[in-house]
Amino acid sequence: MHPLSQLDMAAAAWFLFAWLGFNLLIDISPLRKKTLSSAMDRYRLGWMEAMCSREVRIMDTSIMAGLQQGTAFFASTALLAIGGGFALLDATERILQVAGDLSIPVADSRALWEIKVLGLMTIFAYGFFKFGWAYRLFNYSSIIMGAVPEPGKASDEAIRTMAKQAGELNVLAGRHFNRGQRALFFAIAFLGWFAGPYVFAGTTFAVLLVLLRRQFASRARNAVLSGQYPVTAPAERSGEYTATGSSNPFT
Repeated sequence: MHPLSQLDMAAAAWFLFAWLGFNLLIDISPLRKKTLSSAMDRYRLGWMEAMCSREVRIMDTSIMAGLQQGTAFFASTALLAIGGGFALLDATERILQVAGDLSIPVADSRALWEIKVLGLMTIFAYGFFKFGWAYRLFNYSSIIMGAVPEPGKASDEAIRTMAKQAGELNVLAGRHFNRGQRALFFAIAFLGWFAGPYVFAGTTFAVLLVLLRRQFASRARNAVLSGQYPVTAPAERSGEYTATGSSNPFT
């Protein structure tokens, strides 16, 4: 008998649809321009443009170090979670026995339990790779930041070009970091599957609503969009950012 029931497969399909659909909505669809992440991408580029006009860049390097430390923390967390998954697989029989004694509906069989644990480990592994690559991209961005000449020691065009390169790498790193965080958020939704397919579908819907609200209707988004960046901000063209644009990064 197949360990996955039709309800389990339907709940898993809804989970994948919600996760992939949210990524497409935030990263590819036309609505991406209205998201909090898109607004912060513009500020990342504006930051690099402001950085290239400063002679003392201690503040910029401190911010970059903080971004790298946060990314490393989440990467380590994802790696520890994978190790916890191996521990769960090793204690499957004991967990099922305890769950049966306490009438906790965690799984109907060993095979179903292992499928759920392996699925959870796969999500954490995906998150780890995203955080690892984001950390590397932040590192590349910081190296190019360090190579940007001080004002007056190179042509303005050369300085702005290198600042644009650092900014684009910073934006790309932020996007991979965001995808890694989404994996952790949806891993929380995945935990609902251990209580059954109905709970799984409900937790997926709840996480999806929270993430949508943060991107489109949160106070953080309103605070970011209410500002006027004082430096000439990059414009968006065909999904990429350039080093020229209007003075308002949100138009």
